Amino acid sequence: MTRKVSAKVVLDMPREAVWNKLRDISLAHNYVPGIVKTVIVSEQVEGIGASRYVYRNAKSYIQETVVDWSEGEGFLIRLHRGTRPAPPFRNAWFRYQLADGGEGKTEFTASLEYELPWGALGAWLEKKMEKTVQATIRDVASSMKLFYETGRPTTPAALKAYKSSIR
Repeated sequence: MTRKVSAKVVLDMPREAVWNKLRDISLAHNYVPGIVKTVIVSEQVEGIGASRYVYRNAKSYIQETVVDWSEGEGFLIRLHRGTRPAPPFRNAWFRYQLADGGEGKTEFTASLEYELPWGALGAWLEKKMEKTVQATIRDVASSMKLFYETGRPTTPAALKAYKSSIR
């Protein structure tokens, strides 16, 4: 069974400006918490087939490949390692989606769609992971808002301050 977890933020920027940043898939380490480096590993730098490695440290990475691209609206990336899904998933995708937010603003939705293996054990694990996965997706959306609006990479301290300010 595929599970989908989403978070939405409104950026104080016009949609075209947000799209111009979002389409650059080499920027993920500036706004995805825990990612320290992004490397494009395909000849394509955008569109279907563009692929990147996102690193959590010097050696640990996940490969992400664009499998759907809607110009000006967003894209879907598959999380994997070579031909295999990214652990611990049976399958996993991350969607970046833009919509008009009115008055020069942009609504951004981040979604993780995933399937876990292991039958009943996977279902149990999914329940245990649910709050953590939701918090992580919210942090990605919030961190992206901060990076896009300020032009500065989002630090853990900046994210914490932002989250405190919206409570």
